[in-house]
Amino acid sequence: MNVTLYKQMMKVNRKSFLNYSFGSAFYILLMFWLYPGLAKNTKAIDELVNSMPEGVGRAFGLNGFGSAEAFISGEYYGLILVLILAIVCVQLSTQLMAKLVDQGSMAYILSTPTTRGKVAFTQAAVLTSGLFVIMAITTLAGFIGSLWFLGDAYAFDTLTFIQMNIAAFLLFFAVGGISFLVSTLSNDEKKALSISGFITFGFFSLDLIGKFSEKIEWLRNISIFSLYQPGEIINGNANLAVSFILLSFIGLVSFGLAIVLFRRRNLLL
Repeated sequence: MNVTLYKQMMKVNRKSFLNYSFGSAFYILLMFWLYPGLAKNTKAIDELVNSMPEGVGRAFGLNGFGSAEAFISGEYYGLILVLILAIVCVQLSTQLMAKLVDQGSMAYILSTPTTRGKVAFTQAAVLTSGLFVIMAITTLAGFIGSLWFLGDAYAFDTLTFIQMNIAAFLLFFAVGGISFLVSTLSNDEKKALSISGFITFGFFSLDLIGKFSEKIEWLRNISIFSLYQPGEIINGNANLAVSFILLSFIGLVSFGLAIVLFRRRNLLL
């Protein structure tokens, strides 16, 4: 890894990382703030959720309001956090590779005493570090929110909460790897952004649509988002070992393939 490049890229993207981190922290604190008020009417709200078609509840991760973790998994981890991290992966992976090639900045980087492999590995490390920072601050905000707004009045399962955060990080480690692979193979920033966005939100859409009905549930098998199941984690039905291993494998293979192919491809610099 090129340490100088890593420090520079982390500095360049620091504001973006912090903006997303504090945005995520704000939303999760908002969820914790809302829960005590909703918890007083859990029976009525749960009846409303149960009256909805089963597919709607599965699609949007409505796990009821019986616990703070169930509420947060559906209202935050099921949608808002997914959208935030999807945007981060698509945009940042494009900026770290395809944009530099498109604008000619990559030529200046490669003119220094370094190799293509080190540059690609460094940029991959920047993307992974950014995701880790966002999830670390989100997790910390969650613990602060549980202490601040829930206190001893409501039970909060810290282990389940940590598992949800690990699952979210590994999902977007995999998504980031795929987006990074697309970016390393493209000379055009807009093209890389479009393809990465199409793949990422295409996977998300397939998983979402597949939840609506058992007849089309097979669509979820095409999407890596099916390996991310915050609702199942809350219910204790998730096979965490399998999903964690598969997501880690997809991410490592994607990043590794991106580094290898970037070393071998012809660059228009």
